[in-house]
Amino acid sequence: MARTYETLRYEVESGILTLWLDRPDQLNAFTVTMAEELVHAFERASADDDVAAVVVTGSGRAFCAGMDLSSDGNVFGLDENQQPTMRDLVDRFEDPVIVDGVRDTGGRVSLAIYRCLKPVIAAINGAAVGIGATMTLPMDIRIASPRARIGFVFGRLGIVPEACSTWFLPRIVGMSRALELVYSADILDADQSLESGLVREVVAEDELLPTAYALARRFTEGRSPVATALMRQMLYRNAAEPHPLEAHRVESLAMFYTSIGDGKEGVAAFLGKRAPEFTGRVPQDLPPFYPW
Repeated sequence: MARTYETLRYEVESGILTLWLDRPDQLNAFTVTMAEELVHAFERASADDDVAAVVVTGSGRAFCAGMDLSSDGNVFGLDENQQPTMRDLVDRFEDPVIVDGVRDTGGRVSLAIYRCLKPVIAAINGAAVGIGATMTLPMDIRIASPRARIGFVFGRLGIVPEACSTWFLPRIVGMSRALELVYSADILDADQSLESGLVREVVAEDELLPTAYALARRFTEGRSPVATALMRQMLYRNAAEPHPLEAHRVESLAMFYTSIGDGKEGVAAFLGKRAPEFTGRVPQDLPPFYPW
């Protein structure tokens, strides 16, 4: 799945993929091309045995300053000749006409991140507004530098939140705070973002990537890639189920297959008081019930 990107840099070192949003002269403003490349990059990372975790950051002084509003036509890349219905979004969800002309480009990115089989950490190094904010919500951890500015500014433009953010944001900050953030369209500084629960911590600018990399190593070194992939998907998916019985079904199968896979090595290593040497690979060794 390797390819050359126009708007991203894809760099893997010691098991960590650093995915750079790379339009620094435009403050990494989001385009349809960036959306397509991000979807590809996250699918590539999921399938890449050499990638254990993903860190996303921005080149230059911004993370992502939102949608590039300078493009011709519909700046969100939508086909204004269509009159889509909800039925179209169900029956024709994968129809290229709907994919390219109706479906929110940010949502396509968020769904690709949601499907990712590796831990994902956002290292927010500057402005992250609009899609620059919402694309971080399906990432597992958000860390900010003091220069971070995060805003769900859609109300200022007369549009609505996108990128599946109305699903993710209340789960991160709670419903009341989520409504306040989207109603007000305020841009939060780093400390306000921390207080709101949007980010895990604020660190000095020169410590941003080292902190993200340290977390990535902590999440993946000495861990089964198969178990980690399953845990990520189980938490996101099961938390949205209406009854814990649904989680029980998934957990039963996940426990069964991990117990006869990397779990055997994990138990042997524990009893032998040694570091485990897990051999499971992702996605090759995911159990047959995935993605349930």
